[in-house]
Amino acid sequence: MNRSAAAPLSRPARTRAALAIALQHDGALRPAIGLGVVSLLGLGLVYAVATTGISAALFPAQAEGSLLVHDGQVRGSRLIAQPFVGDGYFQARPSAANYDPMAAAGSNLARSNPALQQRVDEATHAVAVREGIAVAQVPGDLVTQSGAGMDPEISPAAAAVQVARVARSRGLDSDQVQALVQAHTQGPQWGVFGQPRVNVMTLNLALDGLKGAHAAPGSTP
Repeated sequence: MNRSAAAPLSRPARTRAALAIALQHDGALRPAIGLGVVSLLGLGLVYAVATTGISAALFPAQAEGSLLVHDGQVRGSRLIAQPFVGDGYFQARPSAANYDPMAAAGSNLARSNPALQQRVDEATHAVAVREGIAVAQVPGDLVTQSGAGMDPEISPAAAAVQVARVARSRGLDSDQVQALVQAHTQGPQWGVFGQPRVNVMTLNLALDGLKGAHAAPGSTP
């Protein structure tokens, strides 16, 4: 048996072996750090800046949040519902989040929950009294909350039952208000998806822009 082959490595040899391992580790670390930096700058910064710039150039209104401007002031967004006070405005769907975009959510109550049924019944009677119609004529979307609580659109039927009240409050002819509702009625998306709908935000701003129209005293958007 060769004793020299079985003998442990000398201290200089062990030092050189440890240095070789350290160099190997350093060689593996540098590419990993480089890839991380490139990925962070490329995907986290360059890509975000490029896509934001392209979006702003091609779709400026959408990139800014689809804001609605009236008399030089931002009144809201066509994508987010907000409450309107007074008989001179069309009303949107109820909101479980109180129309707060930072708390957008539904009530999460099941259909079998008695509290939900009670709330819907109370809302149905309130809408019937407000619009001067029978309980059976109240559209469902005027008394039910959307999943996010921020739906800015209602059905044409929900808008139709509010025409008489809005016209009376603003001193307008019902046919004039109905024509405005019709002008703001959108069909299914790309003619296929969804149902016809009316954007309450844009409709109310159009009402405020009508010559000779006025909202009831105390009405505020």
